[in-house]
Amino acid sequence: MGSMSGKRVLVMGVANAHSIAWGIAKAMADAGAELAFTYQGEQLLKRVRPLAESVGSTLLIPADVTDSDAMDAAFETLASHWDRLDCVVHAIAFTDKDEMVGRFVDTSRSNFSNSLEISCYSFIDVARRAAPLMTEGGTLLTLTFQGSARVTPHYNLMGVAKAALESAVRYLAADLGPDGIRVNAISPGPMKTLAGAAIRGARRTFRHTEENAPLRANATLDAVGGTAVYLASDAGACTSGEILHVDGGYHVMGMPHVDNLT
Repeated sequence: MGSMSGKRVLVMGVANAHSIAWGIAKAMADAGAELAFTYQGEQLLKRVRPLAESVGSTLLIPADVTDSDAMDAAFETLASHWDRLDCVVHAIAFTDKDEMVGRFVDTSRSNFSNSLEISCYSFIDVARRAAPLMTEGGTLLTLTFQGSARVTPHYNLMGVAKAALESAVRYLAADLGPDGIRVNAISPGPMKTLAGAAIRGARRTFRHTEENAPLRANATLDAVGGTAVYLASDAGACTSGEILHVDGGYHVMGMPHVDNLT
C-alpha cells in the first residue's frame, strides 16, 4: 500500500528544502516515483537543481504559468522525455504581500486578477495540459489552506483564491474522473515555509494552532508528503474531489481550548 514504484510525477512549485512541494517530492521519491521538476527563472533553478539531483532527477523544465507559450513548451519538453505522466503536484500561488496587511475590502483589481490567475487558473491550465499525457489515469494534486473557508488574519485575497481553487478541484474531478484521473487538494495548517513566512503574524498563528489543534501539533513536511503519496498511489484509487486536511485536526475547532481563552 502506498507504493509509487514506476509512477512518473511532475512537481511544480519547489522553492527550497522547506517547501511543502519538496516534502511531497521527497516522500514520492522515497516511495519509488520518478520525478521531474519545473522552475521559473535562474534563481529558482539554482535552488531546485541540487534538490532534484538528491532524488535522482535530472529533468528540470522552465515554466511560467502566466505565459501560455512557456507552458506549451514545458509540456512539449515533458512529453519528449516521458511517454506517460501519472501525477502532477501543483504548489503554486501568489498575491501581493503588501495587500495582505490591510483590509480585504481594499483589494486592487490588478492584484485580484493576478492572484486568481496564478493561484487558481494555473491549476486548471495545468490539468488541461497534463490530462492527455495521463494515458493510464493519474492524479492531480494541489495545495490549499483553511483561510479558504474561514476568515484568517492577514490572509485576505489568498483566502478567496484558495476558495476558488478548492471549487476548481471539485469541477476538475467531475470532468476528468471518466478518464481515470483523480483530483484532490491537501490543506495543511500553518507551516514554516518561505510562503508562510510572508504572512504577517505567521509565528503567532503557528503557535496558536499548535496549542489548540486536537493533536497539539502542526503539520510536518513528512505528514503532508505521506498524505500526498496516499492520494497519488493505488491506495487512493477511490478518492477524488477531496480537500484533505493535514493540520492536527485544527479545522474542526470552533474556538480555542478553554485553557487558552482570554
